[in-house]
This record gives sequence, C-alpha cells and structure tokens, in this order.
Amino acid sequence: MNKIERALMHGLFVHLHHNIDKVIDFKGFEELNRQVAKVWPGALLVGPEANDDAAVFQLPGMNGYIVGKMESHCSPCVPRPYDAAATGAGGAMRDVVAMGGRPVFLLDFIGTRPLEEEVIVGPCGFSGRCTCGNCKVMTSGERVDIMIKGIRDMCAQLDVFVVGGGFSTSFSDIVPAVVCAVIGKLVTEKPLTKPAKNPGDKLVLIGITGNDGNDTLYRAGLVDEMRPALALFKEEKIAMEAILAAFSTGKINACSDLGAAGLGAAVCESARFGSLGARVDLTKVPVSVKDITPEEVLICETQARYLIQVSPDSVDEVVEALRTKTENVAVIGEIVKDDKEVFEYDGKVIAEIPNKPSRETLEALSKAE
Repeated sequence: MNKIERALMHGLFVHLHHNIDKVIDFKGFEELNRQVAKVWPGALLVGPEANDDAAVFQLPGMNGYIVGKMESHCSPCVPRPYDAAATGAGGAMRDVVAMGGRPVFLLDFIGTRPLEEEVIVGPCGFSGRCTCGNCKVMTSGERVDIMIKGIRDMCAQLDVFVVGGGFSTSFSDIVPAVVCAVIGKLVTEKPLTKPAKNPGDKLVLIGITGNDGNDTLYRAGLVDEMRPALALFKEEKIAMEAILAAFSTGKINACSDLGAAGLGAAVCESARFGSLGARVDLTKVPVSVKDITPEEVLICETQARYLIQVSPDSVDEVVEALRTKTENVAVIGEIVKDDKEVFEYDGKVIAEIPNKPSRETLEALSKAE
C-alpha cells in the first residue's frame, strides 16, 4: 500500500465523511421509512440507506419527483469563509444535479461564536494566533457576513432561491457551523444513481481539475499546507448546463459529482457500489494548473465537476451534447468486471484500490486516524 493508496483508502473506508453509517443507524431510518410508507406509499424513492448523492422523493398527490441534499462545509470556513460557504452550497447543488435534478431552493444554517468576539481568518485560523502574516483578524459577525455572501453569490449564479434557514451565536469552538440544504426537481425520467451498471461503460469527466481542495492529501501528510477548495461560480453554472444538456440524450447510465477525495472517491464508490471495477488514465484529465501531481489529479476536491457513465455506442452523442456548453469534457476510462479500481498516469499504475480491503489493511488505516 503506497502513500497515495493509503490516503485514498483512508478517505473511503475510515474517514467519517464517506462512512456515516458507522455513527448513524441507517437501518433504524430504513425501518422508520418502511413504517411511514404505509401512510404515504411510493413517496420515497431513494432514501439514506442507498448512500447515494441525494434523496429522491415525491409529495403525495403531486406529479414528478423532488431531489434533496444537505451538506456542511464547517472546517474550511476557518481559513476561507467565503469560498467554503459557497462551495458548501455548490456541493449540495451538484449532489442534486448528480441524481438527475435541477436545484431550485436552498435553506442554510450558520452557527458561530458571539458576534463581537474576534476570530482569525486565514492559514493560522485553527491555531488561534497568526504566525504567517497573511491572516485577518475580524469579529465573528464580520465573518458571518462573508459566509452569507458566499452562499448568496452561489445561489445567484445557479438561479437558486434562498427560502429559509437558521442562525445561532452559541458556538464556542474555533470552527463555525455552515450547513446548506438544497431542494430540486428531478428532470430525468428516473434518478441517475451512483452505482456502476455495466462493464464496458465509459467514464466521462465534465469540468477541469486543479490542486485546490487537497484536504485528503493534507490529512495523509502528503502536502504541507491545507488548501480548501475554491468556489468556481461561472464554472459551476457551465458544468450544470452541460450535464443538463447531456441528460436530454437519455443515455447516461450512472452519475456522480466530484466532492471529498475528488475523482478517486467518485470512481471507487461508483464501481464498488455496483460490484464492479474501473480503469482510469489520469493523464486524460483536463487540468487548470501547471506542475500538478498525479496525486492531486486523483484526489483534489476541485469544484464544478461531474463524472458520468455511458455505454460505448452512446459516448459520441453524449460528448457532443456536453460540448454544446463546455470544452472541458474527457473520456478518462471505463468500468470493468473486476473487484478493484486501477489508476494510471503516463502509463504507470499509481494506485490500485480494492473494493474490499483486508481486515489487516483496515486496521492499519484506522490506527493512522
């Protein structure tokens, strides 16, 4: 297990972002939802036990389906409150889109220290004292204004209403709470669920990759500085319009947005949940910065990206639809009949991620937590 495999596998199998079921009783929710379904039969199509990008449900007596997602971006708000709040909103919107939906409404919750208390915004925010000379000292209230502006600007870019939320100044921790819930309308015939469906399906990436959003690499000790993901407002709109154009073909078999742990997580979770494998050529990924490393291409959480799966005979049609809105489209690999995901760069394998790591591997990963 090399360093990059360790970093990605830790994110996939240990870190709670990808393993909420270790602390949340999904089976309890599933039983609850079965009971409620006796009152509202057919109302819930995709619930929490599916572990997909978002929920899909129907209001009784109403035509069509609704897509809903909640996401938090709390820790990144310490060094980058504007970008973190905006990417929290944008990430929840992408999750709605990834299910085949169009985001329409947003609710947000912000929790912070008392408004008059001072906070440090910048690289040293977690330590409580600036030693780099690049941080800003401001009041908690001023930071709240910045976070709200980030949410508002993302909603303005993607034509999403802000319809409500909540606010508290009772938090004492350095990290504020920033939580966004997005509600949208399903625009595809049925939900575009995350699990891979067919060996041979091509993996098509929409969007361009940078070296920001390197949290997974930072936690693994592979980079010296955490760089939370930058908000990409125009790019989010372009990527959403592109994938909506692709939806119109009716030829997409599976879809994911690229969130935490980036392309690596999107590929591995889709293949694993579909009991299949994948092969990916990272040199085909469009990038926005020079000297980007293979590790950054694989794991960084750059915003405004989606990964779709399309049968070989439909790739040209789908790519043509995507390119009516953006040139940042690339076929980067395929789904295979296997039990692992293989990532190559310049012809060399840089990571192999098993769908079912051994007990010894999981224990080693857990000890590094």
